Amino acid sequence: MELIGEVTPDRPLLVLAVKEEAQFLPPTLPVLLTGMGKVNGAIALATTLARGPRPAGIVNLGTAGALRPGWAGTHAIGIVIQHDLDSDVLRTLTGEVYGSPLALPDSDGPTLATGDAFVADEASRQRLAAIAPLVDMEGYALAAAAQQAGVPLRIVKHVSDHAGEGAARTWRETVTECARALADWSVRNLPLARISQRPDSAETRG
Repeated sequence: MELIGEVTPDRPLLVLAVKEEAQFLPPTLPVLLTGMGKVNGAIALATTLARGPRPAGIVNLGTAGALRPGWAGTHAIGIVIQHDLDSDVLRTLTGEVYGSPLALPDSDGPTLATGDAFVADEASRQRLAAIAPLVDMEGYALAAAAQQAGVPLRIVKHVSDHAGEGAARTWRETVTECARALADWSVRNLPLARISQRPDSAETRG
């Protein structure tokens, strides 16, 4: 967990898993690096929000694997689900529903499936493609932590790989390009990210 910059009530907090994804973000907004996985994501965001002050909102930027053919580019997520929590079994055991899908502000966006596994095999990709077009490792946990704290959150993902054989190698090869695309999205869509955008500002983090 690493917090870069200062969280203030008048600015959004950018949340990413690792520094490789954050290396080109403009220096005008605070950035929280959580580490990979649902536990790291939830702990880092919950701790930051508990310490205060709370940000105006949260934007989770990061990479995602494409589970279906033809998916590329940057996507604002509409619904996030957990693919590795067996909610049906838990409901039969306890009568309670755990891990329900969470709706996000970008309601027209695609569904993102979150789980604590880097999907890199065809069997898993095909299985998950039936429930979502994109997969990541932190989105649901961050959305749940933000919802519990009452802070609005958006999730924006750039496709880094196709979640099949060789996905880990592809992620390493494309993460720099993905980081540039995520920085471009933040400048286009977050007004405060544009305030001091300079020709050389893409080199200010990393």
